[in-house]
Amino acid sequence: MQIDTVIYFQITDPKLYTYGIEHPMVAIENLSATTLRNIIGDLELDQCLTSRDIINAKMRNILDEATDPWGIKVNRVELKNILPPKEIQTAMEKQMKAERERREAILRAEGEKRAAILEAEGEKESAILRADAKKQQQILEAEGQAEAILKVQTATAEGIRLINEAAPGEGVLKIKALEAFTAAANGKATKIIIPSEIQAIAGLAEGIVESVKEAPTAKE
Repeated sequence: MQIDTVIYFQITDPKLYTYGIEHPMVAIENLSATTLRNIIGDLELDQCLTSRDIINAKMRNILDEATDPWGIKVNRVELKNILPPKEIQTAMEKQMKAERERREAILRAEGEKRAAILEAEGEKESAILRADAKKQQQILEAEGQAEAILKVQTATAEGIRLINEAAPGEGVLKIKALEAFTAAANGKATKIIIPSEIQAIAGLAEGIVESVKEAPTAKE
């Protein structure tokens, strides 16, 4: 790996800095490279890329202790850049791409799931509303039919009540009976059976017979 390191230091003892070691800048550079190599060698690649603070702290402690005899104090160490080998970079890019695709697939699946749930809930609500509407329609139709039947029955009862109050004679009742028979025949009957109590009204009976000349009349 290629690693760029920045070291911040100060000279605490000019005498030691001048006479303690020959070429102190070169010495610090070589010591930093060796120390960094030792620390990185004990770590996995992922740790090297994600543990910069730990590496910085270890290097600062080691360098600060080693440079004390040189009149130098190391205040701070920073890993500026870490570049793994080209093959590793390619593998990492593939891994990152796969991870992004995996997350995209998960998000797409979750979106489709939510859409399916919302669609199902919508269909459920629609079905409930349609069922309620049909139920209300059937109820209204049934109520309308019941009301119509009630009105017919009420009208029939009222007619019967009026007839009873009028106290019609026997002749009127027989005439009404003949009218009912005529209406039942409707010009299409081939046989009409007339009760014996109506036969007494000869004239009306003859009228009935005239209206049904095409068919024989049976009498009890």
